[in-house]
Amino acid sequence: IIYNTMKRQYLTLPFLAPALCNWVNGAEAPKDGQPSADRNLPNVIVIYADDLGYGDLQCYGAKNVKTPHVDRLAAEGIRFTNAHAVAATSTPSRYSLLTGEYAWRRPDTDIAAGNAGMIIRPGQYTMADMFHHAGYATAAIGKWHLGLGDKTAAQDWNAPLPSALGDLGFDYHYIMAATADRVPCVFIENGQVANYDPSAPIEVSYEKNFPGEPTGRDNPELLYNLRPSHGHDMSIVNGISRIGYMKGGGRALWKDENIADSITAHAVRFMQENKDRPFFMYFATNDVHVPRFPHSRFRGQSSMGLRGDAIVQFDWSVGRIMEELDRLGLTENTLVILSSDNGPVVDDGYDDRAEELLGRHRPAGPWRGNKYSAFEGGTAVPVIVRWPKGIRNTGVTSDVLMSQIDWMASLGALIGARMPEGSAPDSWNRLENLLGTDATDRPWIVEQAANHVLSVRAGEWKYIEPNDGPKMITWGPKIETGNDSRPQLYHMKEAYEQENLAPRQPEKLFELQKLLRMIRAGKGDEWHEGK
Repeated sequence: IIYNTMKRQYLTLPFLAPALCNWVNGAEAPKDGQPSADRNLPNVIVIYADDLGYGDLQCYGAKNVKTPHVDRLAAEGIRFTNAHAVAATSTPSRYSLLTGEYAWRRPDTDIAAGNAGMIIRPGQYTMADMFHHAGYATAAIGKWHLGLGDKTAAQDWNAPLPSALGDLGFDYHYIMAATADRVPCVFIENGQVANYDPSAPIEVSYEKNFPGEPTGRDNPELLYNLRPSHGHDMSIVNGISRIGYMKGGGRALWKDENIADSITAHAVRFMQENKDRPFFMYFATNDVHVPRFPHSRFRGQSSMGLRGDAIVQFDWSVGRIMEELDRLGLTENTLVILSSDNGPVVDDGYDDRAEELLGRHRPAGPWRGNKYSAFEGGTAVPVIVRWPKGIRNTGVTSDVLMSQIDWMASLGALIGARMPEGSAPDSWNRLENLLGTDATDRPWIVEQAANHVLSVRAGEWKYIEPNDGPKMITWGPKIETGNDSRPQLYHMKEAYEQENLAPRQPEKLFELQKLLRMIRAGKGDEWHEGK
């Protein structure tokens, strides 16, 4: 197989039933930009959790927390055990998933401030564009964290934003403006603040506070819900201090304990309104990301305090979506992909006793490292795929090497999309991996740590490029960075990346160093063809 042809290999899939093959190849492209209404196409839902670790789900060996709805999804589909987010932090992973381009190719894709301008620019072709042009209704609901408006720190939050998700192919969006620990703490619905309160105009700054506004640093007595453990001590919203400064908001301000209910209700409504046409929904939850503050009905549902209860709340959201698919009669022909944007983190800035209450639970499962890290725990994430109409073998596990970078091209192959030249430049069609009909590993994947250190996995080997940074994160979380001034080479049968084999395996080290250089230059396909 020549893998550069695989990037755009939209051929009949022989493992599908003949009727399905007809619509995979025969779905007509929309005419004059008008969506078609081919109801034979599968609905596609991407459930994208935040900071949910490989070991945080019961079906992946979690201790002290039960996730029956996710476990049902796995029992009715495929559970992947060697799948990776593109990066060990949120913004770059989301950028790569939705564009099919490695975030490290762009200099402006680090963790976004709450007032960042749009990182995905309107001229880029996105996963949502791809589905929209194939006739799908499209929606983004939940966490966004990829910037809004045309320019950073120039948004007028009291008026419609000049650039928003409607410019990226989403017909509907109901999103958090950034992420829960950053201001502004409001939802954006179709380009403007939801439930806007004209009596409380919104001002946002990431440089200085507004006169007279309390902060977590100066007014800890106002922190009646959560207090920070490090950082996160600026403006106070809902008794929780955040990153950044905010004034106003009024009735538009969210209550953290209601976020899951709110985004899930909007997701259910979108499904109901589009039950008679194919739809694509990017459902990005916040639960496990700090500040963790689940609804009271989930409190005490685990033995791990707020973080464990937040996992239970996430499981409820998954169950509610599955329940609605069943009620609408859409389960059979809906492809659901569940995953996370990066590995887990325990103490990420709030005093919620998450470390203290872990017990035997290991959020990253067998992997070394956590969120932010170059070690495997930074990007090794759960991936579950269910599609009753299109997946034959269910309730199985797959250890195929997989990266979220390929989901755009793979889903494009599924729906017969015609993608513009140059779009999704790093995404390959690995649809047969997703559907469980091909267990052949991707030849290589790239992983990005928080400090831009890159790693490459090829087969059972992993190379981490050298970096002189500290061994541990210095600003709060107790997490190994994976930094080492020497090249690191690990054999991944030893999941914990303990023995650096670079001195003993110089030929393999050189091979993977060369591979990473070629990938950076956009020539990774040539490396595989030359093998």
